[in-house]
Amino acid sequence: MRCDKIIKIIEDWAPKSIAWEKDNVGLQVGSLRREVKSILLCLDVDEKVVDEAVQKKCNLIISHHPLLFRSIKRIDTNSDGISRVIEKLIKKDITLYSAHTNLDFTKNGVSFQLAKKLKLSNQKFLVNLSSNQNKLVVFVPLDYADKVADAMHNAGAGMIGEYSNCSFRTLGTGVFKGLEKSNPSFGVKGKIESVEEVKIEVLVNSFDVSKVVTAMKQVHPYEEVAYDVYALANENVDYGMGVIGELNNELSQKEFLSLVVKSLKAKNLRFTQGSKFKIKKVAVCGGSGSDLLDAAIKNNADAFVTADVKYHTFQDAENKILLIDAGHYETEVPVLDEIKNRLEKSFTDKTKVYKYMGSTNPIVFYNN
Repeated sequence: MRCDKIIKIIEDWAPKSIAWEKDNVGLQVGSLRREVKSILLCLDVDEKVVDEAVQKKCNLIISHHPLLFRSIKRIDTNSDGISRVIEKLIKKDITLYSAHTNLDFTKNGVSFQLAKKLKLSNQKFLVNLSSNQNKLVVFVPLDYADKVADAMHNAGAGMIGEYSNCSFRTLGTGVFKGLEKSNPSFGVKGKIESVEEVKIEVLVNSFDVSKVVTAMKQVHPYEEVAYDVYALANENVDYGMGVIGELNNELSQKEFLSLVVKSLKAKNLRFTQGSKFKIKKVAVCGGSGSDLLDAAIKNNADAFVTADVKYHTFQDAENKILLIDAGHYETEVPVLDEIKNRLEKSFTDKTKVYKYMGSTNPIVFYNN
């Protein structure tokens, strides 16, 4: 399968457009046009990862963290590890692609896989993203309403959570007069015409507007289509940050800490005591999620599992919620299993998908 078709599977799930604006997601090195033999998945990319890709005959690496996050002023293979990785990727004809914060913000992404590891039920976003949706309103002759609506829905419009093909329709009358160079589908030019029409309103993610409008115009009977696109401030139920869910059974704080260690294979936990003796409702955010502490408390979570927690954030949480720093690597690496499963289910050929066998975690612990 060609590389760009594989990447489309990822981006249909985690669109690049929902990523943090300063994030460098997408193609890092190489070409999206090459035929892919095998794929290697990893959290970070270093020379050992590329070596394993070569050994397994993988010519596509998909990482979570971008290799190229900061601007590069020079490629110095003598003193810079990133430069050596770039050199090796190019020499071995390996494409590198990264899905970072778009994978953090999508449904069943990083935080959902962390919640799955902890066996949380009733999972939903802790905080939904907002201001990334539009309302598309189009005016259609009555007999063409279903055809136009179907085209928009097939292009991605009308999704609200677990419901598809959502629209609101209002009957009305369209009035127009075709000028000299017009070619009206209804009536004749130079004469005012009235047509029974339907106003169709649908929600569209901002990054899908162009695609949906194009699909709508292709089946709309009018020479000049009347439509409006409005920016919305709504919360988007399909994209967000963090996850909140529930354990099947209440656990003591000690039992829950033990569950986190066992589930994530964490070698070390940092935590501050919460206010409750029993843990039932749990918030999680894979990676650096301490900014969501207030949201976890507001949603009455008994515990919050994340990473990269600062000293003063622990102070803010003390005696309010069991705040656990389980490690950046440990809370994000479970998403590789979901990427692997999605790709393998989508392939009809013999393309193989591997997970990196080693660890790219730069943090080690000293135990005396």
